[in-house]
Amino acid sequence: MSIMKIQREKCDLPSRDDWTALRILLGGMLGMMVAMGIGRFVFTPVLPLMQRDLGMTHSVAGWLASLNYLGYLLGAIACSFSPRIIRNQFVAGSSLLLSLATTIFMAGTTSVFWWGGMRFTAGFVSAILFIVIVAEVNEALTRQGESHWVGTLYGGIGLGIVLSGLLVPQLDKLGGWGSAWIGMGVVASTLALAGVLLGRKKEFIPPVTIHKTNSEFSIKKLWVLALAYFFEGFGYIVSATFIVAIIAVTPGLERFAPYSWVAVGVAAALSTVFWPFVARRTSYKNALMWAYVIQATGIAISIYADTIFEVFFAAIAFGGTFLGIVALTLVEGTRRTGGKGKTAAILTTCFGIGQVLGPIIAGILADFKAGFTLPLFIAAISVGLGAVCTIFDMEFKK
Repeated sequence: MSIMKIQREKCDLPSRDDWTALRILLGGMLGMMVAMGIGRFVFTPVLPLMQRDLGMTHSVAGWLASLNYLGYLLGAIACSFSPRIIRNQFVAGSSLLLSLATTIFMAGTTSVFWWGGMRFTAGFVSAILFIVIVAEVNEALTRQGESHWVGTLYGGIGLGIVLSGLLVPQLDKLGGWGSAWIGMGVVASTLALAGVLLGRKKEFIPPVTIHKTNSEFSIKKLWVLALAYFFEGFGYIVSATFIVAIIAVTPGLERFAPYSWVAVGVAAALSTVFWPFVARRTSYKNALMWAYVIQATGIAISIYADTIFEVFFAAIAFGGTFLGIVALTLVEGTRRTGGKGKTAAILTTCFGIGQVLGPIIAGILADFKAGFTLPLFIAAISVGLGAVCTIFDMEFKK
């Protein structure tokens, strides 16, 4: 045995395989920052700027958001029906380039038609990138016996949200809404390059062997979990789309609007570690139930929030739960079926259906009722139904 190997065993230093898994995890987190934190969710802090500079209505904003989520839904369905997409490097690379392009070129037009096309495309490729990244990182961590850390991957979404919340107000000072889109596209391009260099496989790594199960039986095990995830998609997306815009028109709180999005991102990044920890110490069922309850409470409080404390409580309650619910649901779904990529695609499809419906209904109601009281009330009820589904889901481990 070599001296170096003896010293490594004595010091319990990470092996080469450990560093490979960590490198892939960090690359995956950067990918999540680009595809999800910026590619999908940067619309939220930029939206008030577009409404200020261009007079965009809540209905138009809701339709643009829903087109993004419709694209996300169809991307997830495509991965579900054609799992080979998940392993196709050309598809993954093209999706990444389209994600970057549709962020930058949002500033190149004021046509609602072209905005809609770009937000739809951004949603479609973000779903593919999300599922590809989940599958790749999940396999790498499972191979090292560290699958419980897979929830950390979703923290990249929160970090992307934090970054956009910090940078958009500064970019706004340079040239308004257009500068915000271009600047965030440039930042996303830099992060994407770093993510590709970190996450790419430098050597052949054999795939994890997954024993086949009865697919019909496995899918039946998912339906209540997927229903709860649908309600989450419908409810959380109202806050995800409009929270900054709501605060921006609240008298006395306007200047705190962009920083509420930073609070959402920080809480979201931390939640991906916190909720899996709670699940391991108690159970996945208890963790999911409380995450739903806290999120519903935060949305309910945001209906009449008119103080800094209430606003930031609502932001933290939302940010601190929605990615935790994503992480817990996907891990629990994988446990039930054993099919990582396909399970993520099926659950993401249900989630996506809720996301498509939420902003359209919320935007129309907000314009019709001249405010977000009713949309937020419906959103809180929807997330509460997610908690009810979780309570009555008998497929959780005892």
